[in-house]
Amino acid sequence: MSVSASSPHTDIKVTGWISRLPPSLRPYALLARLDRPIGTWLLFLPGVWGILLPHDVAVAERVRLIILFGVGSLVMRAAGCVVNDMWDRDIDRQVARTAGRPLASGALSMRHAALFLLLLLLIGLGILVQLNGLSCLLGVSSLLLVALYPLAKRFTWWPQLVMGFTFGFGAPMGYAAAAGYLSWAQAALYGATILWQLGFDTIYGFQDMEDDARIGVKSTSRLWASRARGFIGTCYAGMVVLLAVAGALAGVGLLFWPALLLPIALLALQAGSVNPADPALCLRQFRFSREIGLAVALALLVGLVAV
Repeated sequence: MSVSASSPHTDIKVTGWISRLPPSLRPYALLARLDRPIGTWLLFLPGVWGILLPHDVAVAERVRLIILFGVGSLVMRAAGCVVNDMWDRDIDRQVARTAGRPLASGALSMRHAALFLLLLLLIGLGILVQLNGLSCLLGVSSLLLVALYPLAKRFTWWPQLVMGFTFGFGAPMGYAAAAGYLSWAQAALYGATILWQLGFDTIYGFQDMEDDARIGVKSTSRLWASRARGFIGTCYAGMVVLLAVAGALAGVGLLFWPALLLPIALLALQAGSVNPADPALCLRQFRFSREIGLAVALALLVGLVAV
């Protein structure tokens, strides 16, 4: 790899269990971002929210769906990363944080990436067909968002919003898989997910602003850097309002409301401490989004009690 594991300008990790893989497999693991599971968590958690929101779903079925969504999130996040890197390999070579990615560095060819993507999509299809028909339809339609997301930064200042629609798609899929239908409660949950992802991905993008400006890549991070805390706070406030709407429409139990105070506090703390000039802090805050997502899942879980 052209960027060392110790470089402060990359989040690629070639140490740990990745280093124990056969050399021929390491580039594939890095292409799939298996060294950085945070992306899988952030794709998985909205699906969990969707599974936990509807009533009258058997516990065993919720557990089955959560397991399927966990495996599916790992596979489809990897597939999304492959598509992203295939589109962005030339841009990635010019950005310090991404220059060491397997396609950008030449560790893998486009042919290798295409074959790996086909394998991942076949595994994803095997998981998808175990869900109901509505979920299958939603899953197939989400592939369009996965394919188009990497192009957003070339044409709009809002690629992080497109990412929110893409990564947040697990929320309606999870709800449809558990309930068998869609509803206004699900729509509100999807909206909350989109705003959450817009907020934390904007924080993530603050790391690349100098490189993005130099090569002409647009981003929500660049657009709102001068008003970062206000923008992130607005995204998170909207997320909380829509979570409350989703809970009210779904008729969640009373315990949901006090439990919701935990993610509210975590969101407020993160929004109030955002600093675009501190890339290391931005990366830590982005990774902490997993804990925020788990706190929302906990609120929905306790909301199933005494409905």
